[in-house]
Amino acid sequence: MNHRNGFNPLSRTTAHRRAMSRNMVTSLFRYERITTTKSKALEVRKSAEKLITRAKEDTVHNRREAAKFISDEKILNKLFTEIGPRMKERNGGYTRVLKLGFRQGDAADVVILELVDYKLESGEDKAEKKAAKKAPAAKEDSAKPKKAASKSKEAAPEKKPASKKTSEKKEEPKAE
Repeated sequence: MNHRNGFNPLSRTTAHRRAMSRNMVTSLFRYERITTTKSKALEVRKSAEKLITRAKEDTVHNRREAAKFISDEKILNKLFTEIGPRMKERNGGYTRVLKLGFRQGDAADVVILELVDYKLESGEDKAEKKAAKKAPAAKEDSAKPKKAASKSKEAAPEKKPASKKTSEKKEEPKAE
């Protein structure tokens, strides 16, 4: 019988299962959408939802408890500054599992695990974001080379152009 079993061990040792779960939760918070097998998604979902519940209230204690599970500081900060406040009105059910089908090699049931408020970006949205990121960088880049070029002109003496011996050689047409 399978009554009252707390979790699925996923045919892994405790250390492997724990490391895999931490990595998958971190990836879920980083990308907000991951593709995995159904059994892994159902296990990862449990710990992810508990962490999001903690992140709804940003306290030192909650940050330390979440830091036990998430080692990446940037992702931990994202969890408490972006993801937690977005889920403030929800009372649970922060993730969704979408079925994709079966994997060809081993026929495993493949699913997408994503945050409920995940928005799929179209190609136009991505192009706009890239352009927005490059625009400020382009302004900074254009300002820097001008300064560097003016310094190099003042410091370096003028160079004479190289002789054009190779271009002066004329090729004669060959007789056929």
